[in-house]
Amino acid sequence: MKANAPISFSAKIEIIGINPFVYLPEEVLLVVLGQAQKDKGKIPVTISIDGHPFLQTLVKYSGHWRLYLNTPMRKATGKELGDTALFTIAFDPKPREITIHPKLAKALENNTEAKGKFDNLPASRRLEIVKYISFLKTEESIDRNVTKAINFLLEKEHFIGRDKP
Repeated sequence: MKANAPISFSAKIEIIGINPFVYLPEEVLLVVLGQAQKDKGKIPVTISIDGHPFLQTLVKYSGHWRLYLNTPMRKATGKELGDTALFTIAFDPKPREITIHPKLAKALENNTEAKGKFDNLPASRRLEIVKYISFLKTEESIDRNVTKAINFLLEKEHFIGRDKP
């Protein structure tokens, strides 16, 4: 097998808390860890779910490596909890840089209370919000979700499956 070649497997989508995920079969996990040349920390990967490509991060939580599947991934593939899907996965050595969407940046600039709360969130939560908005496709959904993000920060509504910031 060539370096970082994708490896295929099928898995059932499960949930822990509010987070849908799949376990990688042991032999697949060992290949990815070998490609990454590490077995700790976050491992950036390229994946496909039933042929739909995505960038994701393989993470170890409570002693188990999990591949989390966010809402846009599940919507794009039509897969939900309990469904089984065909996955491919490979370590992705390319740097991952996601810049804040200009509309979110402007909304935060215009609302100092929301900006303060955003800045005080854990880095992972800030990244979750930035990523969610950055991957939206239409201007309508970006506008709608920027408003939701600001309201979430102001504790006025739910966002990205969360009750409070």
